[in-house]
Amino acid sequence: MDESIFDRQLDEQLCFRLYRASNGINKMYGRALKIFQLTFPQYLVLLALWDNDGLPIMTIGSQTGMGIGTLNPILKRMAENEWIEKSQHPTDKRTMLISLSAKAKESKQPINQAILAEMISCNFEGMDLPELMLQLANLQQRLDTINENK
Repeated sequence: MDESIFDRQLDEQLCFRLYRASNGINKMYGRALKIFQLTFPQYLVLLALWDNDGLPIMTIGSQTGMGIGTLNPILKRMAENEWIEKSQHPTDKRTMLISLSAKAKESKQPINQAILAEMISCNFEGMDLPELMLQLANLQQRLDTINENK
């Protein structure tokens, strides 16, 4: 790899392709989540909790890549809309635990179905999603390593 990678048109630049793909994914999920009155970041919180309910805020932040300043307003809105419940940790009163509400537990399948419908309408069926996920995980691991060392 050398500087010739920059001698390309805008639509052939890696940064531009990633930017456009990220925007497209956010819009696709946004359409699916709109009927549930959820934002994409709120959905990421639900995903973390569906994997492991009753997490400390800091754990949700590290799993989703959101800082505490970003996460707190999201969690506040989710609690107001009855997606999550907050409680103090039983042994560490300084730690707030976030748990799924009954609404969130009951909505998992309908949310997944709405997202699947959007993915099908965007023709994701013709893609090798396991390979794409592997490539994205590899890219993320490299970026995480670089960012940790800077």
